[in-house]
Amino acid sequence: MMRIKLITILIFAACLHISAASFSQNITVSEKNASLESVMNKIQQQSGYDVFMQTELLAKSNKVTISVQNEPMAVVLEKIFKRQPLTFAIVGHTIVLKEKTDEKTAAFVNASAIQATAYKGKVIDADTKEPLTGATITVKGTSNSVSARLDGTFKINVDAADGQVLVVSFVGYVSKEIPLTGNTDLGEIALKSSTNAMSQVVITGDVAIDRKTPIAVSSVGPQFIEEHIGANDIPELLKGIPGVMTTQQGGGYGDSRISIRGFSSSSGNGNVAYTINGIPVNDPETGALYWSDFSGLTDVASSIQVQRGLGASKIIIPSFGGTVNITTRGADVQSGGFVSEGIGTNNWNKTDILVSTGLNSNGWAATLQGSRTQGDGFADGLKFLGYNYFFNLSKVINAHQTLSLNLVGANQTHGQRAEGTIVNYEQAPQGTLWNNYYGVKDGKEYNPYNNFYSEPMLSLNHEWIINEKSSLSTVLYGLWGDGGGGEINAGTGFNTGNLPRIGNFYSPIDFDAIQRNNAASPDGSAQYFVIDSHDKTNWYGLRSTYRTKLGKYIDLSAGIDLRYYWGDHYQEVTDLLGANYVPYFFTGSPGTGSAKGNINDPNELAVTGSKIYYYNRDFVESGGAFAQAEYSKNDFTAFITLSGSENADKRTDFFNYKNGDPNQTTPWVNFTTYQAKAGANYNLNSQMNVYANIGYLTKPPYFGNVFENFTNQINKAAVNEKLFSYELGYGFKTSGFSAKVDLYRTSYMDRAFASTYPDNATNQIYTANISGVDEMHQGAEIELRFRPVKEISFGGMLSLGDFYYTNNAGPVSVFDNQHNIVSSVPEVFLKNEKVGNVAQTTAAIFAEFTIVPQLKIGVIGNYYANYTSDVPFQNYGSANLHPYIIPDYTNWDLNGVYKFKMAGFDAELIGTLNNVLNTKYIQDAEDDNASGDPSKVFVYYSLQRRFTTTLKVKF
Repeated sequence: MMRIKLITILIFAACLHISAASFSQNITVSEKNASLESVMNKIQQQSGYDVFMQTELLAKSNKVTISVQNEPMAVVLEKIFKRQPLTFAIVGHTIVLKEKTDEKTAAFVNASAIQATAYKGKVIDADTKEPLTGATITVKGTSNSVSARLDGTFKINVDAADGQVLVVSFVGYVSKEIPLTGNTDLGEIALKSSTNAMSQVVITGDVAIDRKTPIAVSSVGPQFIEEHIGANDIPELLKGIPGVMTTQQGGGYGDSRISIRGFSSSSGNGNVAYTINGIPVNDPETGALYWSDFSGLTDVASSIQVQRGLGASKIIIPSFGGTVNITTRGADVQSGGFVSEGIGTNNWNKTDILVSTGLNSNGWAATLQGSRTQGDGFADGLKFLGYNYFFNLSKVINAHQTLSLNLVGANQTHGQRAEGTIVNYEQAPQGTLWNNYYGVKDGKEYNPYNNFYSEPMLSLNHEWIINEKSSLSTVLYGLWGDGGGGEINAGTGFNTGNLPRIGNFYSPIDFDAIQRNNAASPDGSAQYFVIDSHDKTNWYGLRSTYRTKLGKYIDLSAGIDLRYYWGDHYQEVTDLLGANYVPYFFTGSPGTGSAKGNINDPNELAVTGSKIYYYNRDFVESGGAFAQAEYSKNDFTAFITLSGSENADKRTDFFNYKNGDPNQTTPWVNFTTYQAKAGANYNLNSQMNVYANIGYLTKPPYFGNVFENFTNQINKAAVNEKLFSYELGYGFKTSGFSAKVDLYRTSYMDRAFASTYPDNATNQIYTANISGVDEMHQGAEIELRFRPVKEISFGGMLSLGDFYYTNNAGPVSVFDNQHNIVSSVPEVFLKNEKVGNVAQTTAAIFAEFTIVPQLKIGVIGNYYANYTSDVPFQNYGSANLHPYIIPDYTNWDLNGVYKFKMAGFDAELIGTLNNVLNTKYIQDAEDDNASGDPSKVFVYYSLQRRFTTTLKVKF
C-alpha cells in the first residue's frame, strides 16, 4: 500500500462570540380534550425537540386535558402520559413515543430481538408529503443500509447486535434518527428541507426538491459518485443527465468540459454556474470552470445536483444554461472514516484517507480528508500529480445554532496538449495518443505545456433557527488562487512551428538541441524559451439569507450577496533553455493596443522570473440583494424570485502605461443587473405532477469585453447580456417506474464573445472579441427509470436540442497571444448557423444489477449526434457556410462494487472500465474556416480503454 505523504497541514480557527436567545425548556400549555398529537406538536414548537410519533400508536392514545405554566418539560411530559397507554423516552433531541410494556412483555421483546427483524416505512417530504425516492436508510454505526423505492417505501433487516437506531437521510434534507421500539411498521418518516430546519450540522446551497421546486433537476448521491468516478473528472458523472454534454478534451487531469442545453462552460463564455455549498466559484472575469481546482470534492460530496435552465439560485451567477451545485458533507455525527487505495491504467494511483471525530458531548465535530492522485496520463506528456484536501470543524452552539469552518482545495500540476489534424493522428505511430508538445530534455520527458494551480477555499457558515418561523443562514468565504499554464515561445526570427525533433514530425521535441542552439547564440539571446501565463487571484464574499414564514402557506427568503475579486495576470519566463536572456523592447502604441514591451523598462532583457508580454491587475466587485416568496398549500407550490446587483470592473496595466500615469488604472465601470423568475408546481395526484417556470435574467459582460484591445480603453458599447426563458415539465412516479418530460425555449441576447483558439500552423494562440450576438436554445428532454424487481433497475434519457444564432454581428478584432491586433473582420455571418462545440442530440441508457447482496454491476451507454464542430465566430466571413459535422458516436462504461468484511471492518472493492469497446471517435473538433473539409479540422479523439480498481476500508 502506498502512503499519502502529508507535506504540510495548517489548521487555524477564528474565535467568535455569538449571543442569541435560545429556546426555553419550560413549557406553557392549556388544552381540554385535545388529541395527544396536537399537544405534542405544541411541546415540539416550544422546546425545539423533534417528536417521533407513529400513527398506529396515536390511534390508541387518550384525549389530553392539561393546564401548566412555565413548568419543566420533563414534568409536563410525565403529567401528559400518566393516564395514557403510551410512554415516552428522550433520545438526544428527540422525544420518542412508545407502548407501555410490563416485565414479561419486555423480556419477550428482548429475547426475540436476537434475531434479525424486518422494519418497513415510507420516507416523505415533511411539507409536501411527497415520497423521497432514493432516500438512504442506515442502521446507525453500521454499513447496513437500503434506499427508498420510487414511491418512498423501504424495508430493512436489523440485527439487534447492530443497534436500535435508524438514520434516514436525503440530499437537501435534514437527517433524522429513528429509535426502534419494537413496532416493525415505522409508518411515514417525514424529513424537513434543510433550508428551513436543522437538527444537526448541515451545509447546503440552493438545492431543489423534486415534485416541489418547479425546475428541471437531477442529482447524484455519494454512493453513485463513489462507484462511478474512477479516474474521471466531475463532469463525467453527469453525462447521463438530460441536456448535459461532457468531453475530456485532450485528456489532461481536470481538463474536462461541460455544456448544459447548449450553453458552454469555457473561458470567456462561461454560462454554466458552478457552486460549492452555494458559493459561486466560476472565474469572475471569464465565467470559466476549472475542474482540476476542486477535483478532490468527489471524496467528500454528499450530492452533486444539476439544475437545468433557470435553476433555483437566488443570487446572480452565470447560470444561463444551468447550475452544477456540489454539497459537501458536514461534520459527521458519528466518528469513523475510511482509507482507500486505487490503481489503474497508465500508472494511475490514488491514495485517500478521511477521519471524522464525530459529534462529542460538547457539540464539537471535525472531519479531515486528504488524497494524492498521480499517473502518466492517458496520452503522451500528460503526467499529473494532485493533492486534494478537505477540513470541516463544526460547533453545535445549542439546539438552534451551529457554526462550521470549511477548508477545501487542491494543489495540482498536469501536462496538456493541443488539438491535431485527423491526418496527423492517422499517420502518427502513437495514434490518438500523439502529443505535438511532448519532448525530451536532459534525458527526461518534458512538456512545457504544463498546467499548475492551487486554489484553497475557506468558508465560515453560521446557521441559526431564530424561532419556529424564522432562521438566518450566513456564509463568509475567501478563495486564493496561484498558478498558470506553460508554453514554448520563439525569439525574433524564429517560429515554434519549426522546432527541432529527435526524429520525424511525430517524434518528441528535442529540447537538448534547443539548449545547444541557444547556448551558441552569438549575443546570448534565446531562439526559443518557455513562459507561463500566470494568474494570482484573491476572492472574498459574504452571503446571508433570512427565512421566515408569513401566515400558514408562505415562506419568504431575503438576503444580501457581496463579492470582491482582484487578480494579477502576467506571463513569466520560466526556462531560458540555455540562453542568457530574452530581448523585450518597447515598441508601438499603447492606446491602440499595438504596443509591445514594458513601457516602464523599454530596453528590458528578460531573464528567468521576469514578467513578459503583459502584466495587468483586474478588479471585479458586486453587491446585490435578493428575495423569494414561496406559496405551498396541499398539492400546489408557486414561487417568485427577484434579485438585483451592482457590478463593477476596473483594470490596472503595468506594461502599457508609465508608473505615475493616472491612466494606468481605469475608473470603475459599472453595470446594473437583475433577474426575475417565477414558477409553479401542481401535484395532480400521488403519481403525477406538472410544473412551469419563466424568467428574465441579465448579467454583466465578461471582463474581456469591457476593456478594448487589452488596454485600459473602455468599451463604450459593452452592455449586459440578457436571457428570457420559459419551460414546461411533467413527472410520473410509481413504486417501480418514473418518467420526466421537459420542454424549454430560451432566447439569449446581446451575447459577447471572447473566443480563444490555437493556430496550429504557427503554434500561436489568438483571441477575438465581439458583442451583440443573439442565440436561440430550445428543446425537449425525457428521462425514464424502471425497477421491475429490487435487484434490477434500468432506464435512460433522450435530449433533443435546437441551438442556433439568430443574427449577424461585427466588426471583430483578432489579437495574438501578446495582445497585438493581427486582423479585423467587418461582419460575421452567424444567422441560422448552429451553435457549435455541443452535440444537440444526446441519449443515454443504463442498467444496474445486484447479482448477490454483496455484488453490484452497472453499465451506461452515451450517444451523441447532430454535433457541429467549434468555429471561431470571426471566421464566418460569408453566409451559408457548412462547418464540419462530427460523426455520431456511442461510448460504453462499466462499473462494479463488491462489499465484504476485512479484519472486522466494512470494505468494498470498486472497479470502473471506461470506453469498454475501445471505440475510436472524435469528441471535440475545431473547423477554423467553417469549410467542412475533414482534412482541415483540428480534433481531440476519444481516450482509449482504461480501468481503475480501488479498495476502500471503512472504520
